[in-house]
Amino acid sequence: MITGGSGGIGGAFVDKLARRPNVHSITATYNRNPPEVNYPNVTWHRLDLTDEAAVRAWGAETGEIDWLINAAGMLHTRTRGPEKTIRHIDPAFFLENISINSVPTLLLAKHLHTGFRHGRPAIFATISAKVGSIEDNRLEGWFSYRASKAALNMCIKTLALEWRRTLPNVAVAALHPGTTDTALSKPFQHNVPPEQLFTREQSVDFLLKVLDDLKPAQTGRFLAFDGEQLPW
Repeated sequence: MITGGSGGIGGAFVDKLARRPNVHSITATYNRNPPEVNYPNVTWHRLDLTDEAAVRAWGAETGEIDWLINAAGMLHTRTRGPEKTIRHIDPAFFLENISINSVPTLLLAKHLHTGFRHGRPAIFATISAKVGSIEDNRLEGWFSYRASKAALNMCIKTLALEWRRTLPNVAVAALHPGTTDTALSKPFQHNVPPEQLFTREQSVDFLLKVLDDLKPAQTGRFLAFDGEQLPW
């Protein structure tokens, strides 16, 4: 299952996994516009991940899940971007960041957890960001985005502790994809060295290697695209 499958990173996950011979079925979601690219083993669903009733209804229809990757998220809107200073804080924009970057992972875990009760090794992963690391923060600004990803990371860590007891077959992880050339990062790429700006295909290739190697015993980790374990 790939939520946010119509986005840059989510779409690359769909493309890459759909081509794997051992992947028989992918369920992917989009929020507004259905993707134009289709594969015989991919089923698309329109889903607002911030709508609990919709997530609950969708979860009731799902079967067993081997991997769930939540690739949905936001960094800016058409009218607002990350804050450069505390003077730019807007409560509504802050809460929108939390609503889109933090809450959906909780709703997915709440309403789809029964899909992981098959006992096989499984993965529940969410795309986070290194800027959500409190210990690693050495720059100013981006209050809302940083806080929403830090909240997401706390949710992932806490969920991993609960599922270690109730769903010990599942590895729960937060993933940092690096700076990826997508619409999300486009306005902020001018200071990124070319060798540190990944195409969405490169980013997902890196992340798939991390996920392929991830075991249930490693649950509760914050992992970068190169496999480095990041500080919370």
